[in-house]
Amino acid sequence: MRLVGLTGGIASGKSTLAAELRALGAPVIDADVLARAAVERGTPALAEVVRRFGPGVLGADGELDRKAMAARVFPDPDARARLEAIVHPAVRAAVAAETARLAASGSELAFYDVPLLYERGLEREVDCVVVVHAPRAMQLERLQARDGMTRAEAEARLDAQLPVDEKARRADVVISNEGDLASLRSRAAPLLAALRAGLGRRLPNAPPARY
Repeated sequence: MRLVGLTGGIASGKSTLAAELRALGAPVIDADVLARAAVERGTPALAEVVRRFGPGVLGADGELDRKAMAARVFPDPDARARLEAIVHPAVRAAVAAETARLAASGSELAFYDVPLLYERGLEREVDCVVVVHAPRAMQLERLQARDGMTRAEAEARLDAQLPVDEKARRADVVISNEGDLASLRSRAAPLLAALRAGLGRRLPNAPPARY
C-alpha cells in the first residue's frame, strides 16, 4: 500500500482537502485524532503528562484541558518538546497499526494527514508528500478569523511550525489554496486520480507537481 503524507501550514486548508479526499473514498489517517486518543482519560500517556506538567492540565472531567495545555507549551519550546516526547510514540504506534489494517483490507493507497510531517522527519516514512499551501498573510487572516486569536497569538502559532513556503519547496505535490473552499475541493479528485495512476516521489532537485 502506498502511504501519502498530507501536510501544510496551520490554516492552509489541509483539513478541508483531507475531508474531500475522504468523501471520495480515500482512507485518511488523521494524526490529530490519534494524538487526542493517545491522551484520553485513563491512558498511560495522560498519566505521564500529568506527572510532568502537574494536575493543572486536567479539566474538571479528568480529561486533558487542551486549551490550557496549548497555552503552556506553545510559547515554550522545551515544554512542547517534553509533551511531544510523551505523545508521539503513542501516535506512531497507532499509525503503524492503522496502516497495517488498511493494507490487510486491500487498500492500495492511503493518506497520512499530519500537520508536523516535516518538523518530525516523517517524510521518510511515506511514499510521497502533498503540501497544501497558502501565503503566510492569508494563514494569519484565516487563523484569527477561525479561532478568534490576536495577531500576536496567530504569529506565535505559525512560528512554531516550519514555514509553509519551505514545506512547499520540499513537497512532491503542492496544492495552492489562495481561493475559496470550492476551488480547493475541486482539486481533490484530480489529485487522487494522479496518485492512483502512479504519481510518486519526485526526482532530486525537480520542482513539485502542482494541482
